[in-house]
Amino acid sequence: MIRDRLLWLAGLALAVALAGCATAPLPVERSYSGRFSAQAQGNGRASNVSGRFTVEVRGNQQVIDLATPVGTTLARIEIEPGRATATGPEMQMASGPNADQLIEGLLGWRLPVSGLADWLEGRPEPSRPARTQMDSERISRIEQDGWTIRIEEYSTVTNKPRRLQLDRPMVNGQPAVSVRLIVDDPAV
Repeated sequence: MIRDRLLWLAGLALAVALAGCATAPLPVERSYSGRFSAQAQGNGRASNVSGRFTVEVRGNQQVIDLATPVGTTLARIEIEPGRATATGPEMQMASGPNADQLIEGLLGWRLPVSGLADWLEGRPEPSRPARTQMDSERISRIEQDGWTIRIEEYSTVTNKPRRLQLDRPMVNGQPAVSVRLIVDDPAV
């Protein structure tokens, strides 16, 4: 009887210890998916890439998945405060303290990673300076982090941006970059 009780308590202690080690991922608070097209031009070079994207926001963490138009994974970018990692089928895992600089180091040109989840909501990233322009009662233009974000269309389903044009001019030898995003409406 005492032995059975000790075994039961040991099992319970082990279960509690293991449960403390296992951390459930944060729930997805916001999610976006759609199509993208990006062009970079400068220094006698031009690059183009297009495909599909998914952005998931979980608390102060973001996961951005990029894929070809037919769904083959190009890259996964995971962002949390003070750390960003990028992985993909044709690259080693890379990490750094800043998502924008990490992507710039991998591609040779900057992509708008850190403010993306907020821009997809139709607002600037709140912790950094920005200028906005209103059209009726909604933001139609954001200038932040060297990017000009034009919200060309809002969804009639979600009342959030559906078509966005993001442009960054050539700066300090970095190529000019243009990104077009078309956000899918959720299935109804």
